Amino acid sequence: MSNRFSNLLVPVVSVLLGLLVGALIMVISGYNPVEGYAALWNGAMGDTFYTGETLRQMTPYIFAGLAVAFAFRTGLFNIGVEGQLLVGWVASVWVGLAFDLPKIIHLPLAVLAAAVAGAFWGFIPGFLKARLRVHEVIVTIMMNYIALHVTNHFIRNVISDKADATDAVPETASLKSPFFETLTDYSSLHNGIYLAFFAAVIMWFILEKTTLGFELRAVGYNQHASQYAGMNVNRNIILSMVISGAFAGLGGAMQGLGTFGNAFLHSGFSGVGFDGIAVALLGGNTALGVVLAALLFGGLKVGALNMPIESGVPNELVEIVIALIIFFVASSYMIKWIISRFKREVK
Repeated sequence: MSNRFSNLLVPVVSVLLGLLVGALIMVISGYNPVEGYAALWNGAMGDTFYTGETLRQMTPYIFAGLAVAFAFRTGLFNIGVEGQLLVGWVASVWVGLAFDLPKIIHLPLAVLAAAVAGAFWGFIPGFLKARLRVHEVIVTIMMNYIALHVTNHFIRNVISDKADATDAVPETASLKSPFFETLTDYSSLHNGIYLAFFAAVIMWFILEKTTLGFELRAVGYNQHASQYAGMNVNRNIILSMVISGAFAGLGGAMQGLGTFGNAFLHSGFSGVGFDGIAVALLGGNTALGVVLAALLFGGLKVGALNMPIESGVPNELVEIVIALIIFFVASSYMIKWIISRFKREVK
């Protein structure tokens, strides 16, 4: 079995197994799995409105998945995507509210602010990893909590006169799209979907087609060999986390300038950054894989809201299905072994 075919087959089998075990859980719990999954499909792709909502949910998932995947491809594990996304969210809204500029300047500036904020939040663990060899997993986890409370402080005391939310960003800094609203029966799908696809192409191009991408991947594979070859290991570690953080910050801009149009206090994490880990794993840490996995996760999240209404199945079941899918992705060695044994039996 070729590696390319195997890498494609494992996520597909993992999704199918996750759905199958999810169906068994429905049966054991006294629900009809056919009705449950039919309601899930109708809630995700049943009409143009739900399709628009699925694509809207997919948009920040693409950025979060790219952030995790980029770091992983360069030998780092960025668990801080959630925090980087939050600071990007608040930074984009702050720029949207603080300036009065033409849209051609205002919107790109707000989006850029989100990328810079996320990149800065990624720079800190990258710097500590490069200079002091502090493990990035520990630092990025802690940075999530710092981001949560720092952004809440800024919303409450710096960029808003209200108690729990900012004003809506003006039209000049908004990603909202009248075209998509008309096309999808006034769903919340916005122009950020274009940026998400473009970001996936950028990640692919950097990692696969540039010298920089080769160096970043080389440092991830073997730091000592890369240093011996004349590469600047510390610089590349920092740069990997900065680029990863920028992707995450842009995901925050999708929420602040597109989906919600403002920033508000969070009592807990949004969950998008952590779901990005699952998106990256299912997508095999490739740009195209992340896009497809984000579409699946967006459909599951949006479709789940329809399950209790049409079939009586609790929408929490989708969280179980997602967990099962990730479990089977993590068990890829077992899946490959079973497939290879099956092929030998057939021969």
